[in-house]
Amino acid sequence: MKIKVLYIDDEQNNLISFKAAFRMHYNVFVASDVSEAINILMNNPDMKVIFCDQKMPGITGVELLEQIKTMFPLPVRVLLTGFADMEAVVNAINMSQVFRYLKKPWKEEEIYQTVEEAVKYYHAYSMMEINMQELKSAYKELDKFAYSVSHDIRGPIAGILTAIDYLEQADRIEDVRDLLGLMRKSLKQLDEYIIAMHEYYNHHKGQVTVSNITFETLAEETKNIYSVFAGANKIAYETEVVQTEPFKSDVVSIKLIINNLLSNAFKYQRKDEANKRVKLAIEVKSGLATITVEDNGIGMEEAVFGKIFDLHYRSDTENQGFGFGLFNMKGALMKLKGQIDVQSKPGVGSTFKVTLASM
Repeated sequence: MKIKVLYIDDEQNNLISFKAAFRMHYNVFVASDVSEAINILMNNPDMKVIFCDQKMPGITGVELLEQIKTMFPLPVRVLLTGFADMEAVVNAINMSQVFRYLKKPWKEEEIYQTVEEAVKYYHAYSMMEINMQELKSAYKELDKFAYSVSHDIRGPIAGILTAIDYLEQADRIEDVRDLLGLMRKSLKQLDEYIIAMHEYYNHHKGQVTVSNITFETLAEETKNIYSVFAGANKIAYETEVVQTEPFKSDVVSIKLIINNLLSNAFKYQRKDEANKRVKLAIEVKSGLATITVEDNGIGMEEAVFGKIFDLHYRSDTENQGFGFGLFNMKGALMKLKGQIDVQSKPGVGSTFKVTLASM
C-alpha cells in the first residue's frame, strides 16, 4: 500500500500542485485548515507524514502541528516555510514539534528524501510507543502482583498468630485441637500459595521441553492425587483416555493444565448436590489432543468467562483461592499454542475443553 501523506496549506494552488506531483508515489491527502486536517487524520489513523505550511491564517504552522501532535502523536511532522522565521523553526525542531523543515518552493527530490527518512522514524517511534505501553502495563501488573502477594501471605500468617495467642490461654484439650486445626488450615493455605507461586515463576521463564506424552500415565497420576479428596468429599471421579497414536509436547505444561482444571472442578462443587462428579476425558486423534474436564459444580455466569484467566481473579468468595491457577494455565496454553473452550451455567456445572497440537 502507498504511504499516506497529508499536506496542509491555505493556498489552493499549492494543494493542487503537491497532490499532482506526488499522487503516483504516495496516497496524498490535502487540507486547507485545522478542522479539515483533523477530520482526515481521524479517518486515517495510519497516516505517516504531515507537511504543513508555516504561514496559515490565524495560526502558524508550528502551532498547528503542535496542536495536531497532542491528538495524533504518531505521524511525523514536517514544516514548510517560505520566509526567514528561523527562530520559530529552530525552536519547533528542538522541542520535537517538527521532524524537519523545508524551504518553499519545495523541490521534489527533497520531498522524496524527507518522506523516506520520516517513514523510518515513524516505524521506530511506533515500536518505541508500543514498548512503552507494554512496559507501563507490566509495571501496573507488577504493582497489582506485589500487593496481592503481600495480602495473600499475610492472611494465613495472621490466622496462625491468632491461633497461637489463643493457645497460650487455652485450658481445655478440645480448644487446643480446634486451634491446631485452624493453624493447619492456615499453613495449608500458605503451602498452596507457595506452590502456585513456584508454578507461576517456572511458567513465565521456562522453556518448552518436547517429549513423548502418554496420557494414560498422566490420567493415572491424577487418580493418585485426587482419589483421597474425592472419596472424603463423596465426589465420583472418572477418567477416560483414548490414545492410539504418539503425541509430542511439554509434559510439565500439560500436567499444569490438567491439574489446574481438576483442582477447580473438585474445589467448586455444590454442597447440596447428592451426586457430585468430576470427569477427565482425553482423546488423541490426527495429531490433536483434546483434554476435557467436566463437573456438575456451582458453575458460573457467562459474563465472567473472560475474567477467570486474569491474575488474582477469584470467581467465588466461599472457596478462596489465590487467583494463580487458571492464569498459570493460560500461560502454559500460550506456550503450547493451545486453545480452550469454556461452557458453564450457574447451578449446573462447567466444562473446560483444551485442544493441543502435537509438536
